[in-house]
Amino acid sequence: MPLDPDQLRKVTLFSGLDEKEAKKLAPLFKEREYSAGDVMAEEGKHGVGFFVIESGTAKVTVHGDERTTLGPGSYFGEVALIDDGARTATVTATSDVKAHVLVAWDFRPLVKGDPDLAWGLLQGVAAIMRANDGS
Repeated sequence: MPLDPDQLRKVTLFSGLDEKEAKKLAPLFKEREYSAGDVMAEEGKHGVGFFVIESGTAKVTVHGDERTTLGPGSYFGEVALIDDGARTATVTATSDVKAHVLVAWDFRPLVKGDPDLAWGLLQGVAAIMRANDGS
């Protein structure tokens, strides 16, 4: 089942997109399934994908310390779409997980070719920065 564009707009990074832009982006997500115990993203490793969890649960650890549990509607890896830096946490499926994954090489050409979509993303980045600053 494809990612719902309305669900995509609930992600802070994509909250500045209008319905038309979200509908352009949603089909680029690929459905992936993970079994309990599978590592979905590994701290310190190169990250290129952004994940939205449709079903199941996963734990987030940093330096081996459990930080949080993710479930349906949770997402992670948005910074990996913009830079090629290392993952800041490990995400491990704690049950069978169905996720929608967007990889940078599918995302970047769309952003580069669509100024309205790029502007919407900048608004999402601003929202993240404000939330992190408390301003």
